[in-house]
Amino acid sequence: MFPALKIKNFRLYWLGMFISLIGTWIQAVAQSWLVFQLTNSAILLGVVGFLSYIPVFLLSLFAGVVADRMNKRTILIFTQVAFMLLALTLGILTQTKLITPLGIMLIAVLNGIVMSFDAPTRQAVVVELVGKEHLLNAIVLNSAAFSSSRIIGPALAGIFIAGIGMSGCFYINAVSFLAVIVALSLIKIDNGARKKNKTVLLKDLMQGLRFIKDNRTIVILVTMVGITSLFGISYVILMPIFANVILKVGAKGLGTLMSAVGIGALLAALILARLGNFRHKGRYLILSSLIFSLSLTLFSLSRAYLFSLITLAIVGWASVTAISLINTILQTLVPDEFRGRVMSVFMFTFAGLMPFGNLIAGGLAELFGVSWAVFTGGIICSIFFLSINTLYPGIRDL
Repeated sequence: MFPALKIKNFRLYWLGMFISLIGTWIQAVAQSWLVFQLTNSAILLGVVGFLSYIPVFLLSLFAGVVADRMNKRTILIFTQVAFMLLALTLGILTQTKLITPLGIMLIAVLNGIVMSFDAPTRQAVVVELVGKEHLLNAIVLNSAAFSSSRIIGPALAGIFIAGIGMSGCFYINAVSFLAVIVALSLIKIDNGARKKNKTVLLKDLMQGLRFIKDNRTIVILVTMVGITSLFGISYVILMPIFANVILKVGAKGLGTLMSAVGIGALLAALILARLGNFRHKGRYLILSSLIFSLSLTLFSLSRAYLFSLITLAIVGWASVTAISLINTILQTLVPDEFRGRVMSVFMFTFAGLMPFGNLIAGGLAELFGVSWAVFTGGIICSIFFLSINTLYPGIRDL
């Protein structure tokens, strides 16, 4: 079911990343709870989300060129060390009660800058670890790690916030980065497609963008990712309000709600692994995108804790299925020399547009309430994916 794990380099990388991701989710939940406690404001939750991802919007395209030029392992070691130091700083400031909303915003921006280089490199390095033969399986395994950590991390965060406080959560995240740093130090990566010439960075970037523009399928796929990020994924930053105000389940309930998304996402990864390299991925992609939109709309209308958990699990399943399929299709279509740049565009539309989605969601929630904000996003996604299915039927045959 998971042949990619037979490859030692990928096995080490995957295990280290999995441990690190658990810590990242612990911090994500604790940080959102900290922001809400300090400010009691939906719009500031949106602002912090915006600042966390706006550097990806500004820098990720250039980071893709860097990933095509440099050794990807070196880039990843640098980014993991930077993430660790930022988590440690946040923990110290929180423990000493020196943390302020402005301080959280600054750390969010710095994390976003590091993520700009980490995310496209992380996406592009997979094929160098496993080869194209096991690419889909490796992407699915990465989704499984992300999904499992999304179950474990938020659940632990709910317990840790009550037990050791939010600063303890940030310290745990800092330590977790050691796992992936050690793993990266033990593996070797052959950058077969690394550029040897001294062309200008901007010229390389424009060459990659022209390649994407000339491929209609790639344009449609990255646009689907962009719409999802802009109007669909932003429900995550509003979860503290759903937990505290709408459902009245507190910090532990927040962790459980986030874990429900992870359970659905893990199920998606296991199903994709079982299916293997199946035909007509495009049909499954359109179906999962529409289910994501519908389940998100139903979650926004829910006032029952159990029903909210069910709809969030479906949201997790559908979103991971769609994003994993898009990732796989893109990497299958792209030649090695453009891989870093195409995956940087993938991350640009996935994470780079997310800050604007967070701002939109936070603003709508402040004006009209969180339920209306998430409902609107679900409806917009539904209309867009139905349009793609009608106007570009060739997507179903990928």
